[in-house]
Amino acid sequence: MEIFVTEDFKKDYSNLPKEIQKKAKKQEEIFKNNPFYPSLHTEKLHPKSQAVWSFRVNKSYRIIFRILGKDKVVFIAVGPHDWVYRINY
Repeated sequence: MEIFVTEDFKKDYSNLPKEIQKKAKKQEEIFKNNPFYPSLHTEKLHPKSQAVWSFRVNKSYRIIFRILGKDKVVFIAVGPHDWVYRINY
């Protein structure tokens, strides 16, 4: 799995607490091997026409991404659950 990141994602990530950054890296490795691994709770967000997905860093944080093609995704945002679900993509 090839993962690209937006500038917004880089900024969001750098503002995360260090322990959440560490957990996000761990979850990213799981995601690379299987984006739909059960503990990630990967889901397509609404409206479904936007083709935006999320997966769980932990119970409070999510990574938002788009699928670019076979084995390619772009991470758009990372942050607290309630915050990332309010962003307009």
